[in-house]
Amino acid sequence: VQLQASGGGLVQAGGSLRLSCAASRDIGRGYTMSWYRQGPGKRRELVASITSGNAEYADSVKGRFTISRDHSKNTVFLQMDNLRPDDTADYLCNAKRQGFILYEYWGQGTQVTVSS
Repeated sequence: VQLQASGGGLVQAGGSLRLSCAASRDIGRGYTMSWYRQGPGKRRELVASITSGNAEYADSVKGRFTISRDHSKNTVFLQMDNLRPDDTADYLCNAKRQGFILYEYWGQGTQVTVSS
């Protein structure tokens, strides 16, 4: 499975961006889809994840970011509103299914830069 992330860019503080992550094939509803980010000089952190319609968010993005999934298009989205300079990072999408065997896939990053 290949994951293709897109939608990053340069935006002013307070602005919005919508990231997309398209899977190369149907990976099934058993996978958790997540967005991670890694800012300059920072550790990679989990931003948001969605499993069977249940979404979870990092405290730093609650109320500002929304993760959603379109199974018909094998795509997961991250709507980012009220962006702040500290949201600047490389955003990566991840698909994971943990059962008897772990299946995990990473997409390439899409850069988000928020100017003050």
